Amino acid sequence: AAPSAPPLFVKSPREPVRDRKKVKNIKHDGDITLDEVIDVARKMRERSMARKLEGTVKEILGTARSLGCTINGETPADTLEMINDGDIVIPEN
Repeated sequence: AAPSAPPLFVKSPREPVRDRKKVKNIKHDGDITLDEVIDVARKMRERSMARKLEGTVKEILGTARSLGCTINGETPADTLEMINDGDIVIPEN
């Protein structure tokens, strides 16, 4: 079984390992690259309802927003807007 997106994101910002039973309410505010987002999207591709990888990347950006991560120093909403405007091109696969 493939993991869902949030555990893949928690590994991406290279956060220290923690005891999940003792340490609660952790804020995952790391900065990750767009390439890492695309890698996570490729892992989640078969579970996504999107027709293209670009749609899956947009789903993953929504997950990053809810976790509080930034993408290359930008908010996920700004990155999503750049993808919609065509400033950032997502590969087909």
